[in-house]
Amino acid sequence: MCTVTFVLRHGTAVITSNRDEQPRRRAFDIRTEERNGKTIRFPQDPQAGGTWFAVDNIGNTAVLLNGAAEKHRHAPPYRRSRGLILLDFFATDEPLASWEEIDLINVEPFTVVLYHASLLYQLRWDGTEKDTVGLSITDDHIWSSSTLYPLEVRRQRENWFREFLLEHPTPTPEHLFEFHRHSHEDDRHDGLVIERGSHLQTVSITQTVLEGRAVQLTHHDLATEPIIQPVPAEK
Repeated sequence: MCTVTFVLRHGTAVITSNRDEQPRRRAFDIRTEERNGKTIRFPQDPQAGGTWFAVDNIGNTAVLLNGAAEKHRHAPPYRRSRGLILLDFFATDEPLASWEEIDLINVEPFTVVLYHASLLYQLRWDGTEKDTVGLSITDDHIWSSSTLYPLEVRRQRENWFREFLLEHPTPTPEHLFEFHRHSHEDDRHDGLVIERGSHLQTVSITQTVLEGRAVQLTHHDLATEPIIQPVPAEK
């Protein structure tokens, strides 16, 4: 839930997410559920039952990162899992309206990247207030979790992303996957794939490719390496 990129080229949007977690919380498959008349697909967290990456059948996507703009003090117990809250408001027809209404008191801070109706938003809860920012879909974006990466590291990762885009000005989904998988892989503490001892690792890479109403979702578990449970494009 800790590194996300968004790129749109020639009508195709690619959203890619690296999940940094305890290895015991790796998700091995993609679930498909009907919620409020919507078909939603997501890798399910085995501990809380929620998710950090959800896609519906017409290409709307929501991706969760831990923390808001700055690192917060972890103070459990919290009332509800952030991954369950993501599914709650994303499953509605109007996720932005649901976001404004949903009660987040005693929920740990988080950031959501929401791509809905071909518009891009950054939604943040800092433990006290919600913040909603509309973002340009013609710009490229990268987010890194504030709970794991201090500001100077987040800025360094933004530089890496810009350098990658200079080399690949029209990146394919495969290029973006390679960026998430292998960029600065010698830096196991702050690179795109981390391994900070046995308690915190990048456990998976999830990517959706959206072209109109065609949706492709792929989940890649780094412990097994082969791409597992690919969901083919739908028209």
